Amino acid sequence: MPKKSYEWGTPGKEYPFIRQHSIAKHEILKAYLIEYFKTLTFNPGREIIKLTLIDGFAGGGAYLHEDTRQITLGSPFIMLDAVKEAEASINATRTKPLKIDADFVFIEKNRHAYKFLEFELKLRGYESLINDKIFILNSEFQKKSADLVERIVGKTPRARRAIFLLDQYGYSEISPSFIQGILSKLPGSEIILTYAVDSLINYISDSEQTKKLLEKIETPDLLRGKTVEEIKSSERDWRLFIQSMLYQDFVKACGAQFFTSFFIRSDRGHGDYWLLHFSQQPKARDVMAGIHWDLNNYFIHYGDPGLDMFMLGYFDKKDDTQSGQMSIDSFQFDNEAKELSISTLHEEIPQFLCKKPDGMRFDQLFTETCNWTPATSTLIKESIVNLAATKEIDVFTEQGKKRKRFSNINDSDQIVFSKQLKFF
Repeated sequence: MPKKSYEWGTPGKEYPFIRQHSIAKHEILKAYLIEYFKTLTFNPGREIIKLTLIDGFAGGGAYLHEDTRQITLGSPFIMLDAVKEAEASINATRTKPLKIDADFVFIEKNRHAYKFLEFELKLRGYESLINDKIFILNSEFQKKSADLVERIVGKTPRARRAIFLLDQYGYSEISPSFIQGILSKLPGSEIILTYAVDSLINYISDSEQTKKLLEKIETPDLLRGKTVEEIKSSERDWRLFIQSMLYQDFVKACGAQFFTSFFIRSDRGHGDYWLLHFSQQPKARDVMAGIHWDLNNYFIHYGDPGLDMFMLGYFDKKDDTQSGQMSIDSFQFDNEAKELSISTLHEEIPQFLCKKPDGMRFDQLFTETCNWTPATSTLIKESIVNLAATKEIDVFTEQGKKRKRFSNINDSDQIVFSKQLKFF
């Protein structure tokens, strides 16, 4: 069953508890938003950035940390604080100040949570912005999404940027076709979605109810024609098998060109979930991948350190003995992991390029491979520099001139498998 929603008491007095593994997504969100804004400021003459930040399942805005018993702010305040911090950080190095002109839309269907959020916003000094730059809606997100999207579509191109945080309570409220609809109408938008995968796997059985559920969540072929009992008897880690199939089917149905995932697990048996990021821009995916490395104390990567990644993960207690069902290799996002990724890419990039007779531009190579690697574009470029130095690949400028000395790779550079190696 879906995860239980928070219980909201008297505003300002009775705060619901929040667990550490839930706070992980807040840290991801804040770090990502700050880096996202920085990528939009490459033009030093730019004076304003316009966008809309939407929290579709906003909650009450404040909690008590289950361990520390300290008040912990929720995602609406994470968004507000990220804009402030990013603006201050950007302007610290600029001669011409930049303004991040953001509209905030916080949607919450629970009446008690809605009132709680309204109280917290006023308490923390945002009352004058309500109904001006901050809009609080007591409704289901799906009922407001169409009007919201149309409102953003009607804005100027630069103002059509939008980031949707959809922290649903289970796995069935946001469908792949729903995500596809947003991305098709708003190509400049991004979606960060939580998905209670453990709740879904716990529910799955060989029943008619499961069949109907899989059709509802738009993954009817999830079990690949097998029964659950057949999967349990044939797969060493049947839960991992189902997750892998679900991940493939779900991201494909969403229609996003670029995506990445965090796997977030509690050590207290409260259920695992994914934090998925969808976009239509490779740069957005690259920035999100960089967050894994920046927050390396939290995240674990599962699968190949090169170009064949399964998904990425977080544990709220860093103890591999608590990893439970996961049976594939993992590594931390530390210096050792970086070296491992570069060395693996050193082997896999030539294998990838040897199937491309004319080679390919770096930006094309990154676009084709980025969804399935924990490496950022910076790490892939570093690996290519090393490969060029050992003459395993050749690098040509956009004008067709072979590079002999270089310290970096341009997006327009043509990367070609070495003809000398082809001869041998």
